[in-house]
This record gives sequence, C-alpha cells and structure tokens, in this order.
Amino acid sequence: MAFLGRALSANTSSLRLLRSLSAPLGPNNLPSGQPRSPQHQHHKELAPTVVPNAAMSLQTYTTGWAEGAEGATQQPGSTQPPLPHIPEVHDQELALEQLLGPLNSTPLLPPPKPVVIIISGPSGVGKDAVVQKLKEARSDLYFVVTATSRPMRPNEVEGRDYFFVDRPKFEGWIRDDMLLEHANVYGDYKGIPRQQVDDALKAGTDVVLRIDVQGAATVKRLMPEAITIFVTAESERSLVTRLASRKTEDMTKLALRVQTARDEVKRASEFDYIVENGTGMLEKCVSQLSSIIDAEKARTERRMAPSRS
Repeated sequence: MAFLGRALSANTSSLRLLRSLSAPLGPNNLPSGQPRSPQHQHHKELAPTVVPNAAMSLQTYTTGWAEGAEGATQQPGSTQPPLPHIPEVHDQELALEQLLGPLNSTPLLPPPKPVVIIISGPSGVGKDAVVQKLKEARSDLYFVVTATSRPMRPNEVEGRDYFFVDRPKFEGWIRDDMLLEHANVYGDYKGIPRQQVDDALKAGTDVVLRIDVQGAATVKRLMPEAITIFVTAESERSLVTRLASRKTEDMTKLALRVQTARDEVKRASEFDYIVENGTGMLEKCVSQLSSIIDAEKARTERRMAPSRS
C-alpha cells in the first residue's frame, strides 16, 4: 500500500508539471509563493504562445509563427503551425526520379479499341433521321454507307444515303465477297461494303452501321464485340403513320412492311440496347445513342490489353 501511494503521488506530481509546462508563463500560474514581478507581466505580453510537443501531438496547439520570405516569423495571435518549405514541382520531379527512376510521359492506359456500332430497327422508326443527326453531332465516328439495288427516293443523295447500284453489279459484289453482309429486303438487295469497315477500323476509328434487323444479326455473328442498338417508335400506329407519309409503297408493300415490323419488334431482346425515337424525340434519341457509345468506349475490356500467359 505504501508503494502504491508513492506511485500515485509521483503521477500526480508529473501531471502538475505537464500542466505547468503546457500553460503560458504568467502571473496566474506562477509557482506558489513566488512574487509577480514587472518582468513577468512584460514577458506575458510579448511571449508567443507555444504548447509543448505532448500537446502538439494532439493537434491542440497554436504556435504564433508564420513562414515569411526570410524564414519563420512570429505572428502573434496566429492559429496555424509554421509551414514547411515546399520545393518547386520541377525539383520534386527530379527528386522522385532519383528515388524511383525516370518518369515517362506515355499514356497510363492504351487508347480504347475502335468499336462497331450497329443501329437497327423496323421500317418507319426513323433510322435514317437518327443516323443523320448523329452524324452531325459526332464527327469522330465513321458512318458506313450501305449499298442497295432499290431505286433512289426523293431527297436521297448518292454516296451519302446509299450507294445505288443495279442488281447485276450488286450480285457481282456478292460473288467477289466484297460485302460484309447482304440480304434481300422487300425485293431489293442491301449490303455493307467490307472495305469501308476494314479501313476505318485499321485507322482506329469507330464505325457506325445502319442496317435492318436481319443484317444486324448477321454482323453480330461475324463481330461479337459489336454494339447493337434497337431503335423503336412509341407505338405501331405511329410507325404506320410514318410509313404511309412516305408515299413510296402501294398498299400491298405497306402491309408487308407493317407485318415485318411486328416480327422485328419481337427480336428487340436480342440487342444490347433499346432507344425510342418517338414523335418529337429525335434530339433525345440521338443523345442517348451518343451516351451509349461513350459508355461502351469506357468499358474496361476495351481499354485494357488482353493478358498474356
């Protein structure tokens, strides 16, 4: 018990000493019995407040010092610690190179691989209008021009909307394997010239294909990494209204297109994405398409090189 009492007394004395050191020296904390001299009062007014290291470790201190042009200078009333000298960025880079080796300026990750974007959907959903608007918004994309054997419609332009060729020439392209895919659609040939796609991908450019649902399935089999986007209208009635307003088909062909559209809508689940091009929603539809392309470009597997075993 005597030993315990001495230990407690020693700890109490140590605590008093720490408190006396932590407090600024002044008339209110002079040792008991010591007179308060004018020197003590003068010292209280001029001395910066400095808390010992024990208190500094708890970040409960005020130093009264600030970094100036010629070193640390006293700033009465300051509540911030003195700032260490920070070397210039160039000096830090040199120091890091000495420590870690040369720093290089090459990209941290390789650029994303070029992608193939397939835009498809039934007749009457406005695929041509969507692609044209996307072309105006995205100059970084290459839009493949489809070849067709059908006659040119009003306001269509050779080489912009389609390559219009006669049936014998188109069939020659088929025999020479010059088409990535082709199909007979409503009695006319449509196909994707292979060379356009190959050249764009070799140049590192993303490729956009506007093809029908049947052709989209063919290209997806040939290029499993292709992004497929199904464009739809808000209703079947809206789709029929758009088809009828073209005034390019008789009733028999119009009925065939509507029936085909019904069948194609059932295959929407085969696509990676579905966007709606409702009446008055062209801008929103194109914005969604653009966002899909950007998101796909940012996917990890398109940025990272395949691992080598």
